[in-house]
Amino acid sequence: MIEKQSDNIENPDEKVFEEVNINEDSSVIENQISEDNKESPEIDDQKNYAEDLKNTITNNDARLEQLEKEHETLKSQYVRIAADFDNFRKRQSRDQDDLKVQLVSKALTAILPIVDNFERARQQLKPESEEAQTLHRSYQGLYKQLVEVLKQQGVSPMRVVAQQFDPKLHEAVLREPSQEFNEDIITEELQRGYHLEGKVLRHALVKVSMGPGQQNSQEPEEKDKVEEDIDLENSISEEN
Repeated sequence: MIEKQSDNIENPDEKVFEEVNINEDSSVIENQISEDNKESPEIDDQKNYAEDLKNTITNNDARLEQLEKEHETLKSQYVRIAADFDNFRKRQSRDQDDLKVQLVSKALTAILPIVDNFERARQQLKPESEEAQTLHRSYQGLYKQLVEVLKQQGVSPMRVVAQQFDPKLHEAVLREPSQEFNEDIITEELQRGYHLEGKVLRHALVKVSMGPGQQNSQEPEEKDKVEEDIDLENSISEEN
């Protein structure tokens, strides 16, 4: 009986020990579960952060691409505007130069008849007395000053005699036969022409050669043509 009681006494201790172990194991499991539950939000936060970072990078790439396109567009516009402005500046400079030449040409063209009168007077005047020679020298001094002013402005006279007739430079007033010059060669200068910095300021009035015997060969042709017209008119009148 005593042994059975002792066995009964030992059994409660073992039960208590087993219960303690079970409790400890359950507490360990609970601690692990709680730790796992603590770690899971951190993992979710990391995933969310990675996703947000990825979206941010994607948006930044798209924005960068858009900005590059806008940059290229603005660059093209700037280049086009710069080219237009450069063309405008050149055109304005060219127009100003042309306007300056036109104004100078207009003023100088008004002076040229005075130069013509000086030259005609120089050819006609033949001073004989001392007083006339003094006056002639004064006149020559004024003429030289006027010519010098024209030279300073870029005006130069044309040399046309014995030159080929050019309608861009000359204006033919008369045409006559010449034994000395070939056809379309200038034989005489009637009014001097002038250049202004390489451009025509005033055309030269000239007399042009028709070549040797050109007039004699044309007169019979013109006469025959007139006679033919007269005969034709007479025949028509007779028929009527």
